[in-house]
Amino acid sequence: MICNVCLGKVLVDGGSGLNILVTTTFKEIGLCAMDLNPTQMPFFNIVPGDPAVPLRQITLSVSFGTIENYHTEYLRFIVADFDTVYHGILGRLALAKFMVVPHYVYMIMKMPTPTGVITVLGNVRTAYDYEKENLHQITATLELSAHMEEVLTASKKKALEKLEIPRS
Repeated sequence: MICNVCLGKVLVDGGSGLNILVTTTFKEIGLCAMDLNPTQMPFFNIVPGDPAVPLRQITLSVSFGTIENYHTEYLRFIVADFDTVYHGILGRLALAKFMVVPHYVYMIMKMPTPTGVITVLGNVRTAYDYEKENLHQITATLELSAHMEEVLTASKKKALEKLEIPRS
C-alpha cells in the first residue's frame, strides 16, 4: 500500500537506486501538484534514450502486511512522467528501509516486524504479462524515436527556407 491505496503493480528492483512513482499513479492516489517538492536530479536507463528529468519528488507512507502484522515506512519517491504498466518502482532504498530479504527467482520477499515475518509473494504469470506489455510499450517508444531520428536527419539535408511549417 502506498499512501493507503493498494497498488498491485509495483516493480521491486534491487538494482535501482531510486523509488519511482509514475504520474498516472500519482493522480490515481489523489495527490496534487502542491504536495510535490522540487528536484533537478536526472536519472538514466529507465526510459530508452536520453536521461529523464523527474517532475518532482514526494515522501509517502508505504505499508506491507495485514492489519495484524504490518510494517510501514516513509519513502521518498521521484515522480516521473513516462508510460509503464507499473504503478511504480521500489529500489534498493526501499528494500534497505524495510530490511527486505528478496529472492528474485521465487518472486518472494520477507521482512521482519515486531510481531513476526511478513512474506510477500509475487505471481509469475502476472509478472510475465506485465513485462510483456511493458516491452510492447518500450518497442513502440523505440520505433517512434527511430522515426524522429529519420525526420531530424532529413531536415538537416534541407535548406533552411524549405523547413517552413505550413500554417494549416
